[in-house]
This record gives sequence, C-alpha cells and structure tokens, in this order.
Amino acid sequence: MCGIQVHIQQASNNDMSDEDIKNNGIWDRLTAINRNRGPDSHKEHVVSMASIPCSTDSRAQSKKTTIKFGAHVLHLRGPETQSQPIVSKDAEDVLCWNGEVFGGIDVGSRNDSMVLFETIQRTKLQDPEHYMLQVFGRIEGPYAFVYLDYAQQRLWFSRDFLGRRSLLTRRVGLHSLFISSVADGVDTESEHSKWVELPAQQIYCLDLADFSLVSTDGLTDNPFIQHSWRYGSDSEDIPQSKTDKLVLPFDQVSLELADRYSVLSNESVSNLDSFPEISKWQPFIDGLERVLIESIRTRVESIPFSHGSGSDDPLPRVGILFSGGVDCITIAALLTKILPQNEPIELFNVSFENPRQTKAQNNKIQGSNNGVYDVPDRKTGRQGWLELCDLDPTREWRFVEVDVPYSQVLEHRAHIRQLLVPSDTVMDMSIGLALWFASKGKGQLVGKDGSNEAYEGVARVLLLGMGADEQLGGYSRHRTAWDRGGWMELGSEIRLDVQRIATRNLGRDDRIVSDNSKESRYPFLAADVVSFLSQTPLDRKMNMHYPRGIGEKLLLRLLAYQLGLAKACMLAKRAIQFGARTAKMESGQTKGQDML
Repeated sequence: MCGIQVHIQQASNNDMSDEDIKNNGIWDRLTAINRNRGPDSHKEHVVSMASIPCSTDSRAQSKKTTIKFGAHVLHLRGPETQSQPIVSKDAEDVLCWNGEVFGGIDVGSRNDSMVLFETIQRTKLQDPEHYMLQVFGRIEGPYAFVYLDYAQQRLWFSRDFLGRRSLLTRRVGLHSLFISSVADGVDTESEHSKWVELPAQQIYCLDLADFSLVSTDGLTDNPFIQHSWRYGSDSEDIPQSKTDKLVLPFDQVSLELADRYSVLSNESVSNLDSFPEISKWQPFIDGLERVLIESIRTRVESIPFSHGSGSDDPLPRVGILFSGGVDCITIAALLTKILPQNEPIELFNVSFENPRQTKAQNNKIQGSNNGVYDVPDRKTGRQGWLELCDLDPTREWRFVEVDVPYSQVLEHRAHIRQLLVPSDTVMDMSIGLALWFASKGKGQLVGKDGSNEAYEGVARVLLLGMGADEQLGGYSRHRTAWDRGGWMELGSEIRLDVQRIATRNLGRDDRIVSDNSKESRYPFLAADVVSFLSQTPLDRKMNMHYPRGIGEKLLLRLLAYQLGLAKACMLAKRAIQFGARTAKMESGQTKGQDML
C-alpha cells in the first residue's frame, strides 16, 4: 500500500510567487498526513520538462512544467520493501502505485509494484499509443496510481473500476494541480480550490503540453482524456475502436428469476434448519463458497510472515472488522480454512460511549463501563466470536474489544474529519469514527474465561464485508423496493446499487482505515465474486417473501448455515453507526445527510 502525492506546476519564469508559497504549504501538509498510510518508506522525486503548447496561437510560449512525486509505502508484498516512486533508468518514466495486483499479471513472490512497472515499460514498446489501456484493462485488484510518460509528456492516473482506493485532485489557480490519496485538511476557500474525489470507472490522461489550457471547472474539460470502462454486453450498442480495451470483468446484474412461476409454501420460515427445497439452492451456495474462498485466499496468501521475539509461531497477518454479522463472520469462517493453523486471527469489535443514550437511560448504567459499551454490535460480536471458537477450536481467535470513551471522540474528531474530505455529512462522520477506531485496533484482548489484557492489533491487512449488502439485497431500501413493486422493482434497485458501488464510499473508507497504517481488502468485491453474483438469478440471492433476518442476503445466510454458523446466519442487517453507537452522540435531531 502507498500514500500518493503529486504536484504538477507550470510556469514561464523561475520567480517564487505567493502561489508557490501556498503550494509548498499544501505539499508539506500532504507529506505529514500521507506518512500515516505508509510508514516503511518515504521518497520524493522531481521531474522538469519544457512544455510546448499545442495551441495554434503564434503567441503561445514554451513553459516549464515541474512534477513533484511523493510516495509513502506500507510493505505488504515481496521479500523486501519496494520504495516508491519507481523511476525508469533511461526515460524518466515514474510510477506511484497504491494497490494490489491479484490477477491479470503474474506477480509470483515478487513485489507487485515493480512487476507492474516492468509490464508497463514492456507493453509500451509493443504498443506506444494504447499501452496503459492494455495493461490496466486486464488487472484485477484495488488500486490508485499516477504514471508519468516522460517522452510523450503524458500523465496517467486512475482509481480501479470499483473505486476501492482513494485518489483526490485539487486545482490551485490555472497552472497548478495536486493529486493525493488524502486531502491536506478541511478547505474553507473558494469552491474551485476544494479537493475532489477522482471519479472511478475511467482512466485519465493529462497532456502536459496543453496543461495551461485546463480550466478550473474540473476533470471534464480538455486536455484531460478519459477512457471509460464498459460492460461487455454493451458491445452491440457502442461502436468498437482499437482503443476500446476497458471491458469490465463482470456484466450487469441479471434480472432473471429461477422460479418465475413458483409459489412459496404457506409455512412460516423462522429459521434455516428446515429451509424448503434446499436442493434448488445448493449449486449457488457451493458456487458462492468457491468464489469467496478463492477471493480470500488471493487477498491473504502474499502477505509476508513475521514472528514475535523468541517464538516460531507467526504473528497475526490478517484481521477482520467484526460485528458478528453474517458478512464478517462468513469471511472469518472461510479464512480459517486458508491460513496456517498456528496463525492467530484478530477480530476487532468497536463500541462507543454515547453520552446522549447514556443520559437517556437515567443513570441505570452509571459507574459500569461494561454497561456503557454493551452496544448491539458488542453483543453480536461476542456471540459470533464464541461461535467461531466452537467452529474451529484449534484456531487462536483474538477477540479485541475496542472501547471508545467520548473524550477520545472529541480528541480525534477533527483529524477524522480531515481524513473524510471531500465527504462531509453527519453519516460520513459516524461511519468514519467507527472505522478509524476499529482499524486502529487498540483495546482489550478478551478471554473465554472473562479475562482481559491491554492489546493493540498486529495485522496490517483487514478484511471488510463491504459489497455484500449491495449485491445480495441487504439494505432496508431493497425491502422497500420489493414492497413497492415486487421482483421488478427489487431487481432494478439491486442493479442500480451495484452500478454505483464505484461512486459511493469506498474511497472514504480507504482514507480512514489507511491512516492507521492498515490496508482494507474486500472479498465480496473481487471481480470473480461480483461476476458470479451478477449472473446468479435474483431469487437465488434474496427473497423478500421471507421475514427480515432471512429474506435479505438469503444466499449468504444459507452459506453461513452450511459452514456451521447457525446463530449468525439469522442476524438482521444493522448499520455500523447504530451497532457501535456512533450516530447521534450529542443530539437526536441530526440526520445522516446533514452537512458537518
């Protein structure tokens, strides 16, 4: 993983202006906050070039373009830390890479950033015009990157097609552009100077020769060239060209039903012990288990091992943000099938002191910290942890209770708000608080005998369940769509949700989690998992004929039940801000969409 920061500036003289001084301040603040993302290596590299505008105006002058790269690396792959930016020996091409290559390029046991750089350079010799589209059109995995082609005076940058890594842009005047993984702070200046999240599902190319022609209106104006991803099924409607190489590795969500004319039994289904006609579901249950376990394996097998002092047993490499819900506990149950048996797995369960709710309880829990932190996610988390202990008693399951007093919320809230930028709603803050403290992993390690000891998480990779609700009908709006118009409305809502995953909150979540020198990985958003679920008939993924806690994410619940998670498979969806009680801390009148 890497914290990326890049500054492109074009000028016709060497005198330092007020704008230069301002830019230096922005750069220094970016360096300070990006360092949190990558503590293992810090490096900068500066490239200068003379840019001759392509304008037909005879008065157009040659200008000097200076590009400053900064990268901060968290070592998660390969035998040694690969410092960045990576610079070619002969051509001054530069790569800043924040991502993981999980498919499309054979990385082996090497560092994927160097393998990717070599692949780009090699492909460039074969296809100098379309080489970047050739390479990134086949990569599977989360990423954000910036790449300078020095000879062609082009700067390429992008986020992956699901938007799993953050990349922001900020204009300062007409001749200065910043690109960064995270913003330098809450901006109170004019609208055009604020940080903007780079839209996913496009790969961008900046013509540095025409850089001075860029307006302040954003990335939609020339000379930003946008190459967009498309569905393979769109090929009949969209004219093909030799540059059309960005085809998504999954198609739109199928609206087909497996049992279009079937009628559900009148029997009330209150659990999954005697689920009717399970044989119809079995191929899909087995298929989901197959693609999920491969997704998890791919996301953990390349993490380097480390050992504690004087011990041969490995330290935990993988943690899970753990509420005990069906998404995260299914990940845990599959993960234990993959990791070496002597490797611990960390489960981080976060709970907040909520002064408004504490006051509302009329001091019934005064003086009892256990009561203050006995929130819904703590109860289901403990239940899920014990269920995992029964499922695999030979595994060391490290259940970490992260209790957050309100005083710590006040202490760190300004910093977390800085990480949220450009996200800025009350709901963003509620979720950001929960993710930041949970991923920090500082709390109490709890034993089954009731013992506890101070503990801070070791694992640098965290598995999160994002993507399950969108694809499997886990949100309340999905049941609302069902009530409004049955399968047709539900299918349209699911398709829309999957289409806009890339535009939602994964960039925000990356900024929050990575600030603790941890990397988030999403097994439900692997391309093969998305592809499998997109092709699965709608009524084999969910069925709102069944009650809440069964009908939503029904396919995943059946898999959890098959794995032996009889309690967790029946838990209803609960948003993290309500499960951990970060919502409405001071006032019950605020709404999630209200601006901070």
